[in-house]
Amino acid sequence: MIRFSQLVISFAFLFFLSTASLHAQKEEISAPGKISGKIVDSLTAEPIEYAAVSLQKQEDGKVVNGITTDNKGEFVLANIEAGTYKLLVDFIGYKKRILENIVVSKTAPEVSLGNIRLANKQKTLKEVTITSEKAILENKIDKMVYNVDKDVTSQGGVASDILKKIPQVDVDVDGNVELQGNSNIKFLINGKPSVMFGSNIADVLKSIPSSQIQSIEVITSPGAKYDAEGTGGIINIILKKSSAQGVNGNISLSGGTRLQNSSFNLNARKGNFGMNVFFGGGALLNSAVKNNMNRSSHDTSGSSHLLQNTLTDFTRAGFRSGIGFDWDINSKNNISGSAGYNFFNVNSVGGGSRLSVLQNNYGDTLLNMLDSVLTTSKFREHAVEGEISYKKKFKKEEQVLEVLCTTSQGNIFSYYEQTQKHISPYDIYNSSYGNSPAKENETNISINYTHPFAEDFILETGGKTTLYRANGSNDVYLLDIASDNYNHSSSQSSSVIYNRKVYAGYLSGTFKLFKLLDVKAGSRYEYTEAAADFSNSGKFTFAPYNTLVPSIIFSHTFKKEQTLKLGYTRRIERPDGGDMNPFINASDPKNISTGNIHLVPEIGDKVELSYSQAVAKKGNITTTLFFRGNTNDIQSYTRYYPVYKIGDSTYTNVAVRTRENIGHENNYGVNIYVSVPAGEKFNFRTNIAGFQRYIFTGISSVADVHGFNYRANMNITYQFSGTFVLEAFGNFNSPRINAQGTMPSFTTYNFAIRKQLFHKNGSVALTATNFFNKYVEQKTNLTGDNFTMVNLRELPYRSFGINFTLKFGKLEFRGGKEEDDNGGGAPPSTGNEK
Repeated sequence: MIRFSQLVISFAFLFFLSTASLHAQKEEISAPGKISGKIVDSLTAEPIEYAAVSLQKQEDGKVVNGITTDNKGEFVLANIEAGTYKLLVDFIGYKKRILENIVVSKTAPEVSLGNIRLANKQKTLKEVTITSEKAILENKIDKMVYNVDKDVTSQGGVASDILKKIPQVDVDVDGNVELQGNSNIKFLINGKPSVMFGSNIADVLKSIPSSQIQSIEVITSPGAKYDAEGTGGIINIILKKSSAQGVNGNISLSGGTRLQNSSFNLNARKGNFGMNVFFGGGALLNSAVKNNMNRSSHDTSGSSHLLQNTLTDFTRAGFRSGIGFDWDINSKNNISGSAGYNFFNVNSVGGGSRLSVLQNNYGDTLLNMLDSVLTTSKFREHAVEGEISYKKKFKKEEQVLEVLCTTSQGNIFSYYEQTQKHISPYDIYNSSYGNSPAKENETNISINYTHPFAEDFILETGGKTTLYRANGSNDVYLLDIASDNYNHSSSQSSSVIYNRKVYAGYLSGTFKLFKLLDVKAGSRYEYTEAAADFSNSGKFTFAPYNTLVPSIIFSHTFKKEQTLKLGYTRRIERPDGGDMNPFINASDPKNISTGNIHLVPEIGDKVELSYSQAVAKKGNITTTLFFRGNTNDIQSYTRYYPVYKIGDSTYTNVAVRTRENIGHENNYGVNIYVSVPAGEKFNFRTNIAGFQRYIFTGISSVADVHGFNYRANMNITYQFSGTFVLEAFGNFNSPRINAQGTMPSFTTYNFAIRKQLFHKNGSVALTATNFFNKYVEQKTNLTGDNFTMVNLRELPYRSFGINFTLKFGKLEFRGGKEEDDNGGGAPPSTGNEK
């Protein structure tokens, strides 16, 4: 691709020479224009290879030509008509540069701009890069950015595989995500919410191939511009998209013993209009999960013991697809939009044996029953998403008005079936099945305005309305043993309609304080209304509530690339319709779940202090200390019942799980990230995190709990050559405490080698995960009123895979859509800039 553009330049140059000789004979024919120059680093004067150079008409911003620099940082734009132009130069990690009023005339057709210097973004107020240009991890004033294309071991993986590499993020083997020990995270796709994340976040993350992802932003202290939802913070997944002229794209194919996925991106742009089409999906091949549950309970009448062993075949598949457009009406106005269709499903079929023993207080055995249980569950969701946005720039740098409308509609269907049989005689004594169709819709309308009052003072303000609606039904059918028919159960069936409206406004400023500190401070106000209609419980109009969310970040950059940041933010976690729905889910008759209509929002306050120091070449050490305090902490809570009635049905020896406001919780933690290169070929990265958790339950029968949680991972990369790299990654998580016990610890590791092909436009990667052990063992301990439970699960995790990626198309870039940066003014129309 790059050689083709260089060939075009060479041909244009030869054409110019031939026309120049004709000009000597026929003076009335004017020579074609030519603009040349060299792009260099403003500090080191080193040439910048592959920088994007775009030429636009001065009067209307229309793109007329573009190219990328060669390996010497040089470029030549040929066959330029007489006129006045502006040149835009852009490259990742540098401030964009605009050169205005470049005149190409018949009398002076050749313009040499000499050295054009690009300033590194490390010097801007907005961000401080953790390592250097194209670093795998960037540390900005309000977020971390993980650049996925530098991650070799995630080749052929999914979004959850990438997240486990990012500092302060924790992902368990099921794909459940925590940020600084908190699972209440607001997930976004390209900065926008989606109903897909409301169903099953872990499964959605496993349906997004890593090859589809450009970068992932982790925002632990969100500013006022962001929604207040998510006490843990925000994770924003940025999908790949190109602004290159012409047609370009990439394709990725992965196959393996456990996982398979693929992705395709196609971008087309001509002048000021561009379109993109994408598809990405993946599948988890059949996995046989072993589960062993041992529960003991006691009350005034005696004790019971339940031992259950099951084997469940589990599969998952999903994909995301869409089409988008981007239209620069002129240099000041832009309209963009997109539409997408997403799908994923999860299926499981399993069975096993169950031993129930009941004794009185004298030790006499009242019941000793061995039976079997068979289960089936299915879940699928279709979602349609759309967005339209308008962006207007003004004369002032960074003065921008944005209007955005997004909407997403999800159609959900879940099904379960369970059958319990006596072993001797082998007959059914209990069976049921249920259908649960549902719909979700979320619409967001927002307006944002940014105004620079001075070079070091930028003000942002805006408002947003979020309209959410969900409705669904749960139809349960119970087996009548006598007639061998399944009858609809009115007592266990239910329906729900849930509506929520959130109206928000914010004000935020970024400025210099005492010429010493970079400050980003603001406040967000949100007003929430909610109502629900539960068929079994009636209509509820919840009291509206107001939420004021302040945030502030102080940042100071010292000499030798040292940065100190201190931030505070407040967040909220609202209970949704699923949390509050009183529907009783008895798909597992021994482990029942239900909602809690009395839940109130959880409020979280967080303080964060971080210090970053650049070391060696492209190395960095970042240390983060944090405190997070949550009030009305929402957690799952389990109670034991010897006898539990649902309508006309009676269940025995049952654990019932619901959601509760468990008093409040305090967390004190530290995270240390180290990235150190050793020579030109070897790079070492490690991330160590730990936090002390205190849970004050507020429940008289449950004592306050506390404990230390920690995790550590290590990433080693060895570059054999410019096109051949080896990478190894290992991760360990300690047991994690909650209000009633501990969640399991686990260890994972994987290796990958990648060979780049076709002048680095393609690559082949081989991956291996947990190849020494077929299973990852997870042991959970749970303690409650009058019962203890130990659950051991063995999850197949060993896998081997191969991935192939290919980039195709032109690399001639337009100017881009970021706020323009003149970098100190435009040069003269001719001459050299030094």
